Amino acid sequence: MPNLLEKKSSIKNDFKNLFIWIIISLIIRWQVIEPRWIPSGSMLPTLQIQDKILVEKITPKITSKSNLSKFKNKIIVFNVPEQLIKAGYESDIALIKRVIGTPGDKIEVKEGNLYINDIVQNNYISDSNIDYSTGPYVVPESSLWVMGDNRNNSMDSHVWGFLPYEKVIGKAIFRYWPLKDIGPIKFPSLNKIV
Repeated sequence: MPNLLEKKSSIKNDFKNLFIWIIISLIIRWQVIEPRWIPSGSMLPTLQIQDKILVEKITPKITSKSNLSKFKNKIIVFNVPEQLIKAGYESDIALIKRVIGTPGDKIEVKEGNLYINDIVQNNYISDSNIDYSTGPYVVPESSLWVMGDNRNNSMDSHVWGFLPYEKVIGKAIFRYWPLKDIGPIKFPSLNKIV
C-alpha cells in the first residue's frame, strides 16, 4: 500500500502533467490553429451563418510578403483594417473574406462583372451580377484585395480598400459544424473562380 509521501508525489506529478498539457493546448490555440464561427452572410454560399471553422495560423507567419500570390482565392480571417476602425468597428473583432487580388493584380468591377488583370471572372457565387462598380485598382506591395463570396452583401475591399498583409490571422481550412458539412472547406473548381 503506497504511503502518504508517494501519494503526494503522484498527485504532484499529475498536476504537473495537467499544467504542461494546458500550456501546450494554449500554444496550439494561439499560434497554430484557432476555432472561429461565421457571424454574417458575407461568405454565402460557401460558408453559412453559424458555421464553425478552423483557421490555420502558421502560413501567414512563414510567408514572405514577396510571395503573397499563394493566398489567391483562399478564404482568410483577418483583423479589422484601420479604415473600418475609424468608421466605428471594434478593433478586437475579425472578418472573413476571399483573397481576390495579390500585389500587382489589377482589380475592377464594372457592368456587373469582376475583372482581374482585364480578364472577366466567371461568377460562380450566384446567378446575379455584382450591383456596384469600382476600380480599376492595382494591389500594392504587402497588400491583398478581399471580397465576400456574397458579393452584393459584403463589407469588403470594394468599400474600404486594400488589406495590409500584417492584418491576416490565418486561412480557413476546415468546417467542423454543422456535422453534415464537416470536412475541408471546399473551393469551386479553378476554372470557375477568381
